[in-house]
Amino acid sequence: MESNAIREKSKVFALRIIKLYRYLCEEKHEFVLSKQILRCGTSIGANVREAKRGQSKPDFYSKLNIALKEADETSYWLELLYESDYINRQSFESVYQDCEELIKLLTSITKTQK
Repeated sequence: MESNAIREKSKVFALRIIKLYRYLCEEKHEFVLSKQILRCGTSIGANVREAKRGQSKPDFYSKLNIALKEADETSYWLELLYESDYINRQSFESVYQDCEELIKLLTSITKTQK
């Protein structure tokens, strides 16, 4: 059940990141940080999805660990976007909270896989 939740949440999160990317490009004319957050924010779900078809337990664990690293990187880019005033506090807190939830889920899953 936990892995289904992570698949769903990571996909919904990726869609939020895509919307954030569009906003940053179209409204703020920001193209560097936005590309970074698009890459790592959508990569979380891609790695979770790839883990589903892992060739072995270590492969499954490795893909989820990569997803965890991408989620942590995403939180960093979100912090930069907020602290540089590209996104407001409300937007930041909403998406950052979702990112932190993904980090907690992925941490829990990877710990149980060890």
